[in-house]
Amino acid sequence: MRRAAALTGLLALVLAGCTSHRRAEPEPTPSPDLTSPPVAVAVNPGPFEAGPFEAPAKGAYLGAWIKPDALTHAGRVEAVDALEHDLGRPLDIVNTYRRFDQMVGTASDAEFLDRGATLMVSWATGDNRSITAGEHDQLIREQARAIRKVKKPVLLRIRWEMDRPNLRATMWSPEDYIAAYKRIREIFAEERARNVSWVWCPTAEGFIRGDAQAFYPGDDQVDWTCVDVYAGNVFQPIGQLMGPFLQFAAQHPKPIIIGEFGVAKAWGSAGRAAWLQDAQRTFKANRQIKAVVYFESDPSGNGPNQQFQLAGDRPAFRAFTRLTRDPYFNVDGPEPGA
Repeated sequence: MRRAAALTGLLALVLAGCTSHRRAEPEPTPSPDLTSPPVAVAVNPGPFEAGPFEAPAKGAYLGAWIKPDALTHAGRVEAVDALEHDLGRPLDIVNTYRRFDQMVGTASDAEFLDRGATLMVSWATGDNRSITAGEHDQLIREQARAIRKVKKPVLLRIRWEMDRPNLRATMWSPEDYIAAYKRIREIFAEERARNVSWVWCPTAEGFIRGDAQAFYPGDDQVDWTCVDVYAGNVFQPIGQLMGPFLQFAAQHPKPIIIGEFGVAKAWGSAGRAAWLQDAQRTFKANRQIKAVVYFESDPSGNGPNQQFQLAGDRPAFRAFTRLTRDPYFNVDGPEPGA
């Protein structure tokens, strides 16, 4: 009996030890609240001095970057055609990315301009200190002349997302970025490229960290403030993700363009649709936002947290279509299909 009792006690201790060392199940990530009233911070409706590309008096322009199957002129046009067909409306703004040595004025650029769209050129300029040293003056002059030949307003994002940590090797510092930005503007002025609206566009994460603000060149240098904002690795309402940016932008008398926005496939069709619906309400609540540009792309090699294409995801695409058909985002005419 005494031996049996001892064995029973030992077994109880072993079981207790196993229980105490069992790993706790991780707590599920709470779903974000996408139904509360949207954040309303940047509520100044203008009017604004926005450079050659004027902000609408009411509502906001709609645009997108659409990754083509082939990075050719025909491929770019086909990609835009496909999205516009599926949406049942034309895009007001077509975003296009250019390396430092790639000139504006391609065949696809001309096609989009002929249709009445405005180009937003996201220009990946090079090392800031080499720019300020004058090593790229000729290249910058060539781009200024190319843009001048467009003869229509162009939105120009000088090294968008300059606040990204992985760009520090070429950005050097906020002061270096600002100096390079100003030199580029000076050269464009010398070349009489007066059809440019200058867009300053850091990341929403940079404002959350508190370091994006230091890259601001000044109200006299910027026509449109801008932010790139994604529900990628973090799934939160767009108003929360870009809240610090909106607080910054509200202090500057500039129209806002959402240069890139997107919601990742990782968050599921229903979550993506709800996020886009909340984005629609948030854009409208912040009347200083005068243009929004979706990032319709699954960049090669990225996992589902960094894939943002809506085509093929019917619930998410329907939510985006509702946004694009909202009269608020159709500033030049009635709602499509009305």
